Amino acid sequence: MHHMRDVWVNWFEGEENCYNVCEFFEWKKNDRIELLDQVAVVKVQTELLDYIENTLQELPEELLADVYRQSFIRQKNERIAMEYCFIATNGSRALVVDTIGYHTPIRKSRMVPRQEEQLLQLIENDSCTEYYMDYLDCEKQYHMLSPNPQLMHGLVRREKQLKQLLFMALDQLYEDAELPELRYWYTEWAPHKYSLIQGMNFDDAWTGLFNDIKQGWSKRHEMYCYAMIKGQPFFEKIWELEHEEEMKKTNKS
Repeated sequence: MHHMRDVWVNWFEGEENCYNVCEFFEWKKNDRIELLDQVAVVKVQTELLDYIENTLQELPEELLADVYRQSFIRQKNERIAMEYCFIATNGSRALVVDTIGYHTPIRKSRMVPRQEEQLLQLIENDSCTEYYMDYLDCEKQYHMLSPNPQLMHGLVRREKQLKQLLFMALDQLYEDAELPELRYWYTEWAPHKYSLIQGMNFDDAWTGLFNDIKQGWSKRHEMYCYAMIKGQPFFEKIWELEHEEEMKKTNKS
């Protein structure tokens, strides 16, 4: 088994979708960035790497056995073994994983580009280790609070987080709103459809609004999101955190 030394990681915890494990160029100073002293490397098939990236389900027992206490972090002057931490790669991309002692990929990180390039060279001539999995065929179900990656394609970190905030607000609207309120919000998004919207039942109005709004991201999406969350402290706090970060970047430039 190969190992890599001095690996920088930025842990994203409890993320079940690959688009929420941000690439190096989107790391922030206040992210949880650590230096791992040594990390085990496993070359796996693409299907397994996709599974690890996009679920929080249990990992193959053989994989866990292979990487058990093979990775280390240095704290002060002590070198501490990590129970199940490893780099998974299919030969073209990579993901650092730490189960924090469980059997599921709780923490995930992308790699620094220079180190990822070194990794891919290291395992270039290796064959993939095949791990038995009887649950790889289970198709993942996406929903409003766990959007399909296609809906996040091409968006930067801030846009993805605001879009997920919008979807949270839409989900709450679906759960709590009466038909007149839903028609109001649909009309706010598509005023040219006013007459059509007034004749819609709840399900038609909801489906129409979601289908109209789900693709892409724009300044219009952002302002619509802000209008929906006004007066809701939890949502407003998420909004403020994203815009504080944006203001810092603007002031620096």
